[in-house]
Amino acid sequence: MRDINTFLFDLDGTLVDSVPDLATSLNLTLAELGEAQFSLPEIRAWVGNGAKMLVHRGLSGSHEVDNSISETYLNNALEVFLRHYEKYVCDASTLYPNVSDTLHTLKQSGFNLALVTNKPKAFVPAILESFSINHLFDLCIGGDSLEEKKPSPLPLLHVCEVFNVSPSQCVMVGDSKNDILAAKAANMRSIGLTYGYNYGQDISIFRPDWVMDDIGNMLDILSLSH
Repeated sequence: MRDINTFLFDLDGTLVDSVPDLATSLNLTLAELGEAQFSLPEIRAWVGNGAKMLVHRGLSGSHEVDNSISETYLNNALEVFLRHYEKYVCDASTLYPNVSDTLHTLKQSGFNLALVTNKPKAFVPAILESFSINHLFDLCIGGDSLEEKKPSPLPLLHVCEVFNVSPSQCVMVGDSKNDILAAKAANMRSIGLTYGYNYGQDISIFRPDWVMDDIGNMLDILSLSH
């Protein structure tokens, strides 16, 4: 990593375990609509492609969405979900171990830090502020910030443009195949974290450049003290 100057981080499943709040909001939505509700483990397997996809999976009761659900009903359900999630956005969510220390150390060491999430951007500031890590990111990209979201490389390449760096100087850090596929499409190296939300699949299947069980291992590779 000697030529790296920029790290891009996913949010849900990488920095923050947000499933408890997402599950609460989704189940409140489903209950309001008279639909079946689901357990935390079931909903955990549906997170990672943005709010609309999570709601679609909830309405479908499956990771594989039911395409017979009308767009009107889906959009209405999404509005209900966002209303609930605004209230519970950071009620039971937690930082994963060593996240704060790793981010602070990277920032103090002079690296550019960007957040690239598929979560609607409006919810991001409250989450970062609640964990006192908002000041560490020079740029935050939400799932609705640009025309495309991960696994498209567009958000990652946008970060490169803003920071005036090349993809070869960046590393994408994430927990799901969307992060790794986006990095590969952007010709960017990647770190795959094993503890997040990857639909029950082993992150190593998607061949990130590094696989880590602990985000703090980044500091070991960079020879930075914890």
